[in-house]
Amino acid sequence: MSKPNGYLNFEADVLPHLDAAYNLARWLTGNEQDAEDVVQEVSLRAFRFFGGFRGGNTKAWLLRIVRNTCHSWLERNRPLQPIVEFDETVLCSDASATNPEKTLLRNEDRKRIRFALEALPPSFREVLILRELEGMSYKEISEVTSRPRGTIMSRLSRARSELRVSLANRAYADAEPNAAVRSGQIWFNKSKALRS
Repeated sequence: MSKPNGYLNFEADVLPHLDAAYNLARWLTGNEQDAEDVVQEVSLRAFRFFGGFRGGNTKAWLLRIVRNTCHSWLERNRPLQPIVEFDETVLCSDASATNPEKTLLRNEDRKRIRFALEALPPSFREVLILRELEGMSYKEISEVTSRPRGTIMSRLSRARSELRVSLANRAYADAEPNAAVRSGQIWFNKSKALRS
């Protein structure tokens, strides 16, 4: 997105990526207002340091600032709180859905995915958001997180695996409401029998 003569323009090169910046900040902070505050701070930092940017992937550069700012902001404002809060409007909504049953099922699916994502450790959630929602390559994610590409690939694989397990467990628990209780009772009975 740079000019042919190599001159970079903040407005043309950085501003188109503010939606991606907000999306990442939203998932990392877990709160819409906090994400807006972080993106505002990121915009100021990016503008201030844009003169030192030597070209390359502007989106990765900006998201790296977002990531670092989010981590600093969370340490300052919520040092001991896990990130749990989330607003469902961040996930895309289908305004064309006219069937209430389909809408309800989609909303339930979104809730399951949201809870499963929120349950992931932040480092896993981060790579999933960058790869699956922002469509970034392994190389770009590596630039954003300052981690080797192999680490990114490994984290992404583990994150996807944990997400699948979490979704499967949630689906099983929803299908069999007493399954967790019964499995606990079975385990308790087996361990009791082994002790006898």
